[in-house]
Amino acid sequence: EKQQMSNSSSISQFLLLAFADRQELFWLFLGIYLAALLGNGLIITTIACDHHLHTPMYFFLLNLSLLDLGSISSTLPKAMANSLWDNTNISYNGCVVQVFFLFFFLGSEWSLLTIMSYDCDVAICKPLLYRTLLGSRACVHMAAPSWGTGFLNALLHTANTFFLPLCPG
Repeated sequence: EKQQMSNSSSISQFLLLAFADRQELFWLFLGIYLAALLGNGLIITTIACDHHLHTPMYFFLLNLSLLDLGSISSTLPKAMANSLWDNTNISYNGCVVQVFFLFFFLGSEWSLLTIMSYDCDVAICKPLLYRTLLGSRACVHMAAPSWGTGFLNALLHTANTFFLPLCPG
């Protein structure tokens, strides 16, 4: 009886060669990350603290800032660590998690921007019906599916990217 050997490969880490020997990139990444944290943090704090800004437009802007913070936080800290410590790899599981969260936040952002364009359209074209069409309940009912869409998008893309076999066996 012949034993059949499987022809498959496994990956334990990925190499990020673009960041090799680039400690000066740390300062650039740090500046970008701090600017994003400061800008989005100020937007979130201002909207949360000022009751005059509790309108649909600012509700969506608050969500957009949260998503922006998530998307930049899913990639830049690892890039900063790699450039600071001259490390050029990321674990397989770390890459899966990073790709999932990046797709989640960017997919949700894309959906939310579509909803924000509808908000602007209603504000311009139907100003008298604005409060009726976009009450707080309607805003939550529109924002929640954008987060859900981002999650589903991320789940499907990550599963298709990382859980397919490398070689047909």
